[in-house]
Amino acid sequence: MKIRFILLTSLLTLLVVACAPEVRIVSDDFLRDTSLISDEPCGAPCWRGITPGETRWNDALEIVENDETLTSLQTRSDADTGQIGAAWAQVDGDNCCQMFTQDGETVSLLVTQTTPEVTFGQVVEKFGEPDYLLGEVVSSDQALLSVYYTDVPMLIYLFVEGQNGQIAESNPVVGFAYTTPDLMELVIDTSNLYLWRGFGDFSAFTDGEFDLTPSITLTPIN
Repeated sequence: MKIRFILLTSLLTLLVVACAPEVRIVSDDFLRDTSLISDEPCGAPCWRGITPGETRWNDALEIVENDETLTSLQTRSDADTGQIGAAWAQVDGDNCCQMFTQDGETVSLLVTQTTPEVTFGQVVEKFGEPDYLLGEVVSSDQALLSVYYTDVPMLIYLFVEGQNGQIAESNPVVGFAYTTPDLMELVIDTSNLYLWRGFGDFSAFTDGEFDLTPSITLTPIN
């Protein structure tokens, strides 16, 4: 998997689809973690001692391996690019998390699927209003809202009750992604996004013209 072509806004949905026979955005079997707002044992964009752009890849793997709440660590590498991916699960739960390195040396991206223990209201209280958003309908009663905080840098993923759902303080957080500043900048420069417009209709972040359009175009490689 070539990380520079991962669309972070869709990555969590892809993980859900890949890991379950029936698409589930909300589950009590994903990662049980409230560090996003508790800062325990470290705060965003650090997760359990792993910070994209700072933590060495092998050190990050050791952290995951030694965490008694995690299991089933697997890795896969791309010989052509030197990029490596890792995935693991919550003990007695489902696959929940992935991590990538672009250079084979330092963590570039960490993505999690979490149990619904943190709300959007708690995130806004802690980090303020987000910069950009993008919605994606997954099924008739499930939608995902990707929320960008570029200064952290991170994305959080919110569950919404379908296309006609609402964005409110009560929306549960069902995952988050921490990136390097450079990767976040690349994602912003290559994505169609909406500006934060306050709480309200989810459709405001799926319909109509985008506020931000790609400023550069990446050329895919085979």
